[in-house]
Amino acid sequence: MTAAVEAAAPRPADVAALFRAHERALFGLALRLTGCGADADEVVQETFVRALATPPARTDEPWAPWLVRVATNLALDVLRRRRRRRDPSWLPSPLACDEGKAALELPAPREHTADSRYERLESATFAFLLALEALTPRQRAALVLRDVCGYSAGETSAALGISEANVRVQHHRARRALAAYDRAPCRPDAALAARTRGALEAFVARLYANDVAGLEALLRDDVRTTTDAGGEFNAMKGVRAGRVGVLRFHLRVAQRRGAAARIVPCLLNGLPALAITFASAGPRQAPRVLLRCDVDAEGRIAAIHSVLATRKLAGVRFDA
Repeated sequence: MTAAVEAAAPRPADVAALFRAHERALFGLALRLTGCGADADEVVQETFVRALATPPARTDEPWAPWLVRVATNLALDVLRRRRRRRDPSWLPSPLACDEGKAALELPAPREHTADSRYERLESATFAFLLALEALTPRQRAALVLRDVCGYSAGETSAALGISEANVRVQHHRARRALAAYDRAPCRPDAALAARTRGALEAFVARLYANDVAGLEALLRDDVRTTTDAGGEFNAMKGVRAGRVGVLRFHLRVAQRRGAAARIVPCLLNGLPALAITFASAGPRQAPRVLLRCDVDAEGRIAAIHSVLATRKLAGVRFDA
């Protein structure tokens, strides 16, 4: 080992200090790149394992850009593996994103060129994270680094290991693919939170009352529903669309599962949701579900998301 590399090799105590200083920002970045809190945790942990095992070869290289580069490429590997599985039922992780939470932290740009296109809380919403699924892994990284973190083309080029010209191409394609989201962005505020909470509570109340007419009035004609069980529990495969199909599905599930033992309102990914614990659970039936929805300007439900996968529910309080 050369003297330069020996000098660059950090001691475990140095890596522990790095971890404390950068953990939250790297988690926030990895969350937006992968859409999954558990994946983001693993990316952060592996980034610091690599910092300990194979640190920057140059002693004068700053740590923050190196950590962002490693974390970004690890997250891209996660995305590529997920794309190969082609799971149409995949949903983001429900996470607390209140002020002070790690999900809101992001790496700061060194070459500040312009304000970020998307606010921190908006970029952690279900709507935004699902919109990012339309992008290729590299397009997603280019957009997150540039439009969420506020990185320059040069910083993004260094993080991705591609030319600035390629960064601009990937970034342009990513923005074009997000055009539909940009026409109706999800920007959490008090009014949207109130509409979402009202729609969710009305939906569950009418569902358990078997109020078909009331449910029909709540749902848009083009409503969609998705259930992510992660292959762990019995669940609908893919996405069901249309008021009739969505209504029949949720009524059938409510009849099969019976009354909930506990329903806890919570604020996740910037908007209200319901953490539901079932009174009983048979073989391959989920004992808990996180239920959330997207609503339009009139408060009608446009999408219903049910997250059952245990791995994605670690950040949800079911007993609050």
